[in-house]
Amino acid sequence: MNTTVRTHRSGHRVIDLRCRPAYLHDFFGARPGSAGEAAARWLNRRVGTRGDDAHFIRSRTPEGFLDEVREAGLAHAVVVGRHTPSQHLPNDTIHHIVGGHTELIGIGSVDPVLQGEDVALAEAERAVRTLGLAGINIEPGFGEPPRHPDDPAYWPVYELAVSLKVPVFLMSGPTTPDLRFNDPAPLARVAQAFPSLQIVAFHGYWPNVQQIVGVAFRYENVFVVPDMYLFQPGSQTYVDAANSFLGDQLLFGSSYPFRPIAQTIDDFLTLGFSEDRLDKLLYSNAARLFKLGD
Repeated sequence: MNTTVRTHRSGHRVIDLRCRPAYLHDFFGARPGSAGEAAARWLNRRVGTRGDDAHFIRSRTPEGFLDEVREAGLAHAVVVGRHTPSQHLPNDTIHHIVGGHTELIGIGSVDPVLQGEDVALAEAERAVRTLGLAGINIEPGFGEPPRHPDDPAYWPVYELAVSLKVPVFLMSGPTTPDLRFNDPAPLARVAQAFPSLQIVAFHGYWPNVQQIVGVAFRYENVFVVPDMYLFQPGSQTYVDAANSFLGDQLLFGSSYPFRPIAQTIDDFLTLGFSEDRLDKLLYSNAARLFKLGD
């Protein structure tokens, strides 16, 4: 690991848990004038981007994305794969993006329902052992049919992650096709069954903020990344909890390209987090999750 760690202009070290380049997929605005670009611009406006809602076009090239990461002062940016019926961001692609760049961390993804259990487990193990990716992402609520994270189909993935000693990342939030599957309660059953498994909830199950905070109160192996929804109504509960018991379990994410990285860090610093918690929330909690040792 490079011993030189970049800092944001505020002086804080920052690990961005959800940061993808536009060139990764049309959904992220890869093609000028496409429906994906229009959707990315719409979502940027929806979650509070100030200024240019097409700021992400710079990251349509690998060099542009690295410039975005470096100029924002990120110590590390986490690039997350996906494997769902509607979108596949292959693990080899994620490996190619992050390979050779110490500031980038890759997360693989599998779908044991779509791929079949044996294929998914073999691919998850390859992603970690061979490709060097730092965790496995699954998206039960985006499956066909949608499922909850405590569905038996995913238990072998959890068992494998425990044996590999890597976190599992879960997609949640209001973009879940059927909002009944944006329910944190089933996550509690997974956390209880696998106490040594670190489970990270992207999008923080917003708008079900009280519920996910309650789950994280009970289970210390549950981590919450509200990312772009941290700036939406009802999210003050995340802040209050982080200033209390959740201080070791909340992590920063920009959701780039759906929010500018630097603006999101600036906005994060104005939300009312206690000064003595900021290093944990922006950096140390994630460094511990990824065993960075710095």
